[in-house]
Parts: sequence; C-alpha cells; structure tokens
Amino acid sequence: MLQSLRPLLTKILNPLARNLNINPNIVTVISPFVAVIAAYGFANHLLLLGCIAILFSGFLDVVDGAVARYHGRSSKFGAFLDSTMDRFADAIIYIGIIFGGYCDWFVGVLAIHSAICVSYVRSRAESQGVECNIGIAERAVRMIILMVGSIIGYFAGDIYFTYIIYILVILSYFTVGQRIFHVWRQLND
Repeated sequence: MLQSLRPLLTKILNPLARNLNINPNIVTVISPFVAVIAAYGFANHLLLLGCIAILFSGFLDVVDGAVARYHGRSSKFGAFLDSTMDRFADAIIYIGIIFGGYCDWFVGVLAIHSAICVSYVRSRAESQGVECNIGIAERAVRMIILMVGSIIGYFAGDIYFTYIIYILVILSYFTVGQRIFHVWRQLND
C-alpha cells in the first residue's frame, strides 16, 4: 500500500544514507530496543511517548534499508534480520499495550498473532515464488494507525485507543485473507 512512496523516501533518505557509512545491521538491531521504549510508554499510560518511540523505531527501520542500498551492503541475511527484528518490535509494542490495559489480554494476543501472520503469509508466498506485498494493513500502515490512535487516545480518552487496537486486529486478519487469496490466484492460474 505504501510502496508508491518508495521513490520519494529514497530521494529523502539518500543524503542521510550517504553520511551514515555504518553496518546497516547495527541500525536494524537498535529498532527493537526503541520498541521497548514504546512498550514502556504504553504500559505506563504515556501515549505520546509510545507514539514518538514507534515513529523513531519506524524511522530506523527505513534508514537501515536506505544505508544498505546506498552503500551496496544489501544482503539476504540483512533482509532476514530486518524482518525478524520487525516481528520482535511488533510483539514488544503490543505487550506494552496489553500491560497498559488498553485492551483485554486476548485481544492483545490476537494483535500480536495477526501482525506475525501478515508477515508469515508474505514470507511463505515468496518462498513459493509469488510476490506478495499486497494488503490493506502492511506493517507501516499498522504502525501509522497505532501512532494516530495513541494521539487520539491522548487527547480524546483511552477508550479510543482501545478501539484502534480492535480495528488493527480486524485489518490485520483481513490483510492475511487478502494475501492468501492473492497467492491462491497466482498459484492456480
């Protein structure tokens, strides 16, 4: 869904990547630690801290790829590490939300499960030779929705942030369904 923004992001991030001549895997590994700050914020009802930490974690997630591409350090291991750290970050953030009491533990577990399933379906599809970066709620969209939801929750009340979590679970499972259907069509054509 946000793939159309890649050329604009590349134009913005290339000057930064040029000046960051470091191993992109280091940047990748920092991201889940920033997610811990987001989880701490959510667990302690500091919605704006959670929002800012998600934003910074997402920024690092974009920068690692830009640095890897700019300096010719893209690798299969780097892609694997990036995807793995993203799953850690997703789970950590939702655990903070659960501890903050913004949703029932079961809904929180569904949020973690659905986020992991969105990625898993894509990974399995690509292992079958099917490109599968479609769907209404890819990771970047989910993180943006969480940030917007935390801001709304901060100003309008916690209950609105809770509604956002429920919406995210529905959108994530819908995305899983979209991806499964897409793969089914591709493999049966």
